[in-house]
Amino acid sequence: MKLIISEKAIAGERIASFLADGDVKQINVAGARTFQFNYKGEEIILVPLRGHISDVEFPKEYSNWMKTDFKKLASAKVLYSKKEYRIIDGIKAVAPDAKEMIIATDADREGEAIGLEAINYAKQTNKNVKITRAYFSAITKEDMDKSFNELEEFDYNFAHSADARREIDLIWGAVLTRVISITSGQLGKSFLSVGRVQTPTLALVVNREKERMAFLKKKYWEIVAHCKKDKVFLAQHKTEKFFEKEKAQSVIDKDIKELIVKKVDKKTKTLKKPTPFNTTEFLRAAASIKLSVGKAMSTAESLYQKGFVSYPRTDNKAYPKTIDLKAILKKLVTVEELAKDTKKVLDQEKIVPSKGKETKDHPPIYPVAPVKKSALSPDEWKVYELIARRFLATLYVDAKTENVGVYFEGKEEEFISRGQVILDAGWKAIYYYSKLSEVFLPNLNVGDKVDVTKIDMVEKETQPPGRYSEGSLIKLMEKNNLGTKSTRPAIIQKLFFRNYIKGSKSIEASTVAIAVISSLEKHCEVVTKPEMTAGLEKEMDEIAAGNKNLEGVVSDSVKKLHEVIDTLLEHRSELALEIKKSISTNNVIGKCNKCESGDLISRKGKSGKRFVGCNSYPACTNSFPLPQKGTIITTKELCAVCGVPVIRVKNKGREYKMCIDMNCKTKDSWRKKASIVKTKKK
Repeated sequence: MKLIISEKAIAGERIASFLADGDVKQINVAGARTFQFNYKGEEIILVPLRGHISDVEFPKEYSNWMKTDFKKLASAKVLYSKKEYRIIDGIKAVAPDAKEMIIATDADREGEAIGLEAINYAKQTNKNVKITRAYFSAITKEDMDKSFNELEEFDYNFAHSADARREIDLIWGAVLTRVISITSGQLGKSFLSVGRVQTPTLALVVNREKERMAFLKKKYWEIVAHCKKDKVFLAQHKTEKFFEKEKAQSVIDKDIKELIVKKVDKKTKTLKKPTPFNTTEFLRAAASIKLSVGKAMSTAESLYQKGFVSYPRTDNKAYPKTIDLKAILKKLVTVEELAKDTKKVLDQEKIVPSKGKETKDHPPIYPVAPVKKSALSPDEWKVYELIARRFLATLYVDAKTENVGVYFEGKEEEFISRGQVILDAGWKAIYYYSKLSEVFLPNLNVGDKVDVTKIDMVEKETQPPGRYSEGSLIKLMEKNNLGTKSTRPAIIQKLFFRNYIKGSKSIEASTVAIAVISSLEKHCEVVTKPEMTAGLEKEMDEIAAGNKNLEGVVSDSVKKLHEVIDTLLEHRSELALEIKKSISTNNVIGKCNKCESGDLISRKGKSGKRFVGCNSYPACTNSFPLPQKGTIITTKELCAVCGVPVIRVKNKGREYKMCIDMNCKTKDSWRKKASIVKTKKK
């Protein structure tokens, strides 16, 4: 008998269906769901996991934050504890009869580590079981046949490199979080999370916010002429921004009524088709169509598990020669929504795919099987279509435009008008997430005169650098070697969860985030910089290459952490003062409507319940209750009815605004509903 281990049940069921010579039976073994079938005349038991079946954690004696020495915690031995008891029992029950154990988890570092957990439990009841590895990039019949016919050795170094990251992230995250939270007095649910990758990533957002706050807006003026020759069009003054109003006004004062064409510049521009999706580019594209990076990644993983797209964690941007591109196109042409555009690609005399950076990684992300739109959830279809259209775009022709620049002169002032006409929409017509715009100009030649119907002087202001979107932040994390293609979405989601950041298209750092990062940059800058984190990533690569071992890398990392602890404790009082001051500011809901001199601040009573109270207490006893669940966000708005501050509440996906005065007339409908419910209960 052979034992196969898959990463998830949905993947396990598909693997079994592709390999089985006949029927597949689902049988519980020691409480674990298994798939049993015959493959090449041999009995197979496939046990699906639920991702990691072991947790990394500290021994229980370190659980009391206030009674644990930081350095002792940093040096404590990390434990691998049971997480999925039934699955573990199932593996241990099946293993004694297995002569071979085939690991068929995701073919990346994390998948290798998950496979090693299963191996370790299997060897508790069968230490001599042979271990092999099935590597694949898509869960299709072809990929399964190939990978199980060409089994490879299990890569223990690869698994250890992933475990090193898990241990280091646990140690650094737990220790730094405790140091900062205890120092600032933010304990319980209000603790301040700090992490090896999380904090340098947050620093990127915070520093952009600081740039914006420090930016001094400057007024400037644009001069735009409304021109007419056969049709109306616009021409802008050669000096795009006038920073002196007098100079802009001097152009207006000339009362220009006519412009003469001095030069016409026509160029054909080629817009190269996009390169295939790697993980970062996929997530950026998904963010542009209003999918969070976390949602996009989990949806892509679901589509992979179901066998519709290739493995979504990859750095590769070049299709391997082994992929039969035409065969995939012939499958996609059966998808109603993609049929017309797929046929365009198939009808080309020669299909030449675009190519980006090639790595020895999984292939780029591409569709591997057709699916009906009705068979997927809205988000799944959104992601599937995005991946499919990107695939088609990489195989189609470049787009071409004709770009025209017309240079005018009138009363010694120069103007420019620019136009664009699509000659061949090419891949842009298929990948409609990237649109081409056209600006039509009349047919103009040197010496032609055009009428100026009016000239506008438009006042504008220079703008601060834009905030990062989720897509641009992912790209920046990759550039700074922060995290991995697998962990980056989760890091960003954690920052949202901790209320350090908000927004998606425009990510804004909270005042608490700014305080934490500013204090750390001032007193322990190394924690906020990507260099240290990037260095640790290289160490993990050395483990994967077999040049270093897990224990040595973790030990070196702990030594660095001890130095960081010393630095933080040396500046403990400054850190506490700075962070507490910022948190106090962040908790201000608005001005007190009773004494008018104090601020209404979000607080917690002795019972732990949240409420709003005036900071002038006991001189002012004004207070209001708050919802006990959800995140409270200040709005700087006042209730139109009673003049009391309005808050925004976010709870389990639901978001609403409310006046904090429970006696306000805006609460009448709510009180009526509450009264009806109370009466029904009686």
